[in-house]
Amino acid sequence: MYTEVSKNKRNSILLIGAFLLIAVGLGWVFARAFGNPLILYIAAFSSILYTWISYYNSDKMVLAVSQAKQVDKKSAPQLYRTVENLSITAGLPMPRVYIIQDTAPNAFATGRDPEHSVVCVTSGLLEKLNKTELEGVIVHEFSHIGNYDIRIMSLIAVLVSVIALLSDLLLRWGIFFGGDDDGPGNNNPIFFLIAIALAIVAPIIGVLIQLAVSRKREFLADASGALLTRYPAGLASALKKISADTEPLEAANKATANMYIINPMRANVETKDARSFAAKLFSTHPPVAERVKKLEEMGTHA
Repeated sequence: MYTEVSKNKRNSILLIGAFLLIAVGLGWVFARAFGNPLILYIAAFSSILYTWISYYNSDKMVLAVSQAKQVDKKSAPQLYRTVENLSITAGLPMPRVYIIQDTAPNAFATGRDPEHSVVCVTSGLLEKLNKTELEGVIVHEFSHIGNYDIRIMSLIAVLVSVIALLSDLLLRWGIFFGGDDDGPGNNNPIFFLIAIALAIVAPIIGVLIQLAVSRKREFLADASGALLTRYPAGLASALKKISADTEPLEAANKATANMYIINPMRANVETKDARSFAAKLFSTHPPVAERVKKLEEMGTHA
């Protein structure tokens, strides 16, 4: 776990650097393609501003979109005590606790670091899981917090959204304002073609990177959580129950789906098609069967 914390902190810095390079690179290519240096300055300024705002407000944005409400020891005593006890076990600061009023069972953690973290669960999770299963889910989310997954996933989400936004805005800017009298990009046809290609490919690559990192972090959080509780069967049972519940989570969307412990956007009944390479490539989470198998193997060797 300590290795992962250090790695995630380093990767956070690298992600910011990579993001700025990609954003500036997009701006530079579009500026060359349309002969307008102002495009580069706008791309650099807007990307830095958006990253800054999103980094410090990502938790508020996610909670607002999810329609989550903060609770305390009086309003949700069982949940609050569980989170409080597990925060002591994990050696982490007590996070803010939120509930989404939705009968679909699910949970997520967010925030930029352990000192500004949030654990959020649905009312359906509290209704449908027993005590050990609930503890397994909560400690899984604590693993995301302790491993700084919440920071790295917030940064990746910002990276993906800004690249998509920049690609769209820069393309529109170049077409309407960047060209000469002969038409946009005619002075630099090669850069024009590169710009169009980047506008299409860059957002797709960003999403694939986001999904790959998300899947890896879920495996790690499962393992770290099981080590903390010394009871992998609790989380394994919770994953089975949550995945078997096909009710969609109304508050979730494509932008937040990767944050939840199990993809809330679709029924998680696994078929051969769902286990195909293409399906895994575009999946926010690893197959539940693989996660459960690894947890059961941990319990066997415990």
